[in-house]
Amino acid sequence: MSINKQRVLFLCTGNSARSQMAEVLLTHRAGDRFEVYSAGTQPEAVDPRAVDALNRFGIDTANTTKLVTNSISDFKAQQFDYVITLCNRATAECRSYETATKQLAWDFSDPKARSGCQPFSATLNEINDRLSMFLLVEAEPISSTSINSTSINSKAISSETATSIEPVKPLEPSAFYKCLTDDIRLKTLMLTHYHGELCVCELMQALAEDSQPKVSRNLAVLKKANIISDRKHGQWVFYRINAELPLWAKSVIAQTTENNISFIAAPLQRLAQMQGRPSKANFSKASFCN
Repeated sequence: MSINKQRVLFLCTGNSARSQMAEVLLTHRAGDRFEVYSAGTQPEAVDPRAVDALNRFGIDTANTTKLVTNSISDFKAQQFDYVITLCNRATAECRSYETATKQLAWDFSDPKARSGCQPFSATLNEINDRLSMFLLVEAEPISSTSINSTSINSKAISSETATSIEPVKPLEPSAFYKCLTDDIRLKTLMLTHYHGELCVCELMQALAEDSQPKVSRNLAVLKKANIISDRKHGQWVFYRINAELPLWAKSVIAQTTENNISFIAAPLQRLAQMQGRPSKANFSKASFCN
């Protein structure tokens, strides 16, 4: 019965590919636990290549009631347990969904703009990996002793993923990997990979660090290397994975996080228990966003 299901809304700009694939995939994998919807801030027709990628993945789309384009306004005032944005544009347009219990900001490359022989399948595989992490983190209690790197059972990212998008800014591999050698920096990247963006106080709580200068110094190292970017909202500064980071580096962070949940199990729990977290809302033109 749906009365006990948690409600999830995936948001993207066009609701034509990424959010559609996420909706169908989560319904396929955990429809007994989640009631899943998707919508767009500027909805377009569903891309047939997204449907084809789902069919190739092994999902019979002919028997699904999903794959219908919706506008975000169709869900105005509806309550959701999770609202998850899947692209930076949708995140910027609606950083705070007023009726969401929890909001996550994920970012996946637009398959329409990717190169490679199967860009839609590559994006679908990345979404599948992130949903594996979501199901581990949100659907079951996290235990640092019970979760290991073999917990995630998902299809491997296809070979074109690592080369399908050219880097916007040069990044030396040695500088990138050097930044991952510190636990604070590595856990910061893993936590922001999952949550979308976090401020210093949230990271201090998650990492159980009392020294703000220590956390800030490590954030400065990541920012100097162009691995993270920041934005200021009121008195708060929020940090996130740099959208212009080359895909190979994003893939390293994604795979490290999604296959090592136990490494950030305790930080995730502390962050979930944090009271008075700062609002990430911006001044959105949409009446349903703060």
